[in-house]
Amino acid sequence: METRSGRLSQGLADAGGRGLSVAFSVVGRLRPAAKPLHPRGTLYGAVVERRGLPEPVGVPWIDEAGTTSALVRLSRATGLPPALPDIHGMALRIPTDGARHADILLATTGLGRLTRFVLFPAGRADHQAYSTLIPYSTRVGPLNLAALPVDGEPRTFDLTCAQGRGPWTPFARMTLEESPSTDSPSFDPVLNRLPGLDYYDWATRLRERAYRGARRSREQD
Repeated sequence: METRSGRLSQGLADAGGRGLSVAFSVVGRLRPAAKPLHPRGTLYGAVVERRGLPEPVGVPWIDEAGTTSALVRLSRATGLPPALPDIHGMALRIPTDGARHADILLATTGLGRLTRFVLFPAGRADHQAYSTLIPYSTRVGPLNLAALPVDGEPRTFDLTCAQGRGPWTPFARMTLEESPSTDSPSFDPVLNRLPGLDYYDWATRLRERAYRGARRSREQD
């Protein structure tokens, strides 16, 4: 039976998703481009050296050690001049089975128990922590992912995860390299999910409505 809190969460997610969808569509009309948000970015090849986790979370790519090639796009959300702070985005594309892939989107946030859910503008893309902002649903409960810049190692990030508001645990190191291509793909974390990472119903509603607006703007370009 659906609870009152469940109905409230779904209602808020619907409202938030509709708002984001409208915002994406409006931005798309004002800035007619394939990517109305994060319009310009830099694409990198990446090597992800995964060390795994001592206590698995039910996501093989996170739990198990190994080396993965990936694509990473760093971008500024509003496309402000480089001299001005902006919300930075990190889009990560990971190959999965066969020709399939998974997309994970992160943005510049804090890392605290509460600030990990708050967007923060930053001056440079490689000097600020990124997180998924919205937690994934896993077999161990809510799981957030983050990428932390490594001091003294340019274009290098530690990939970490945290259960709910718990501590961050590193599971991989990612090094960005020169891009193998100048073409930037369209990342979509709703359609392209990493096995073991699911969305809560409210998060699905929020993201799907938002990305539907982004897809419409791309189709109209």
